[in-house]
Amino acid sequence: MERRTFCLGALGAGLMLDRAARAAPAYPSKAVRIVVPYAAGGGPDIMMRQFGPLLGAALGQPIVVDNKVGAGGVLAAQHVAQAPADGYTALMGSNSHLIQKALQPSLMFDPVNDFVPVTAIATSPTVLVVAANSPYHGLQDLVDALRASSRKLNYASGGIGSGAHLGGATFVTLLKAEAVHVPFKGSVEIPISLQRGDTDFAFTIAGTAIPQVKSGKLRALAVTSREPLAELPGVPPLYDLLHSDLAVQEFWFGIWLPGKSPAVAVDKLFAAATAALKEPSVRGMFEATGNRVIQSASPRADAAFVRDEYRKWADIIKLTGITAG
Repeated sequence: MERRTFCLGALGAGLMLDRAARAAPAYPSKAVRIVVPYAAGGGPDIMMRQFGPLLGAALGQPIVVDNKVGAGGVLAAQHVAQAPADGYTALMGSNSHLIQKALQPSLMFDPVNDFVPVTAIATSPTVLVVAANSPYHGLQDLVDALRASSRKLNYASGGIGSGAHLGGATFVTLLKAEAVHVPFKGSVEIPISLQRGDTDFAFTIAGTAIPQVKSGKLRALAVTSREPLAELPGVPPLYDLLHSDLAVQEFWFGIWLPGKSPAVAVDKLFAAATAALKEPSVRGMFEATGNRVIQSASPRADAAFVRDEYRKWADIIKLTGITAG
């Protein structure tokens, strides 16, 4: 009798689970929100707002862009890490999150273990720039000045731990030279400081540097990509001088879901992003903001890429001795 009751109970439970599974709507059944840790109107925000409709069309549901700015991307990362792992809230993840965690281990999120990387979508190097009227006409001119100047040259950044700070500190450290770091409240102040003569050189994101160089306001001396940029012909990669992988500094963006998100959500978002990134218009849109399209071979490959990048940026921070403050 007890065995019969148990069997009937188990059968009933199985039927209920089966009905629940059949009743659950297939993913995605509603809009997907992507949290962007950058201000509205900035390069990454524009890129995601342009990419979002194409991603939504491939996914079959709208993409809603939600800007959550603060603490170098930390606020957005913490918000998404704590969101329901149902596939409907994603983060525009980037190496900035890896940098912030390496600088501040006590932060309440783990960029490697609290997220499921879906795919990378775009990347951009920085450009070593000086003012158009600077006495440094080529990379070697600046190198010679750093090694022999009677005064310490200085370099601008948008703040401690920013890409411009890491680029400048890596450059100077690998040269075994010295320079003074001048942090500003934001990266928009970097070109102004160079043109005023307040600072000697800086590393700015390609999307900012290229228009300034083409307009004749700044001069490009090197790029932090491994290969030259087509938009800056004749400007050498910094790697060619320093011969260190740590001098190759690309700032990339991708789509991350909260940890333990269902595999169906990860796979469908990956498939939709892959399809959208193949659209011919995407390349032009990304290049307009100084980025180029990159695609992960799979979510697993993207996860491996993120882990490798985390180790690399931790090595850069160790090399330069940068601290959060």
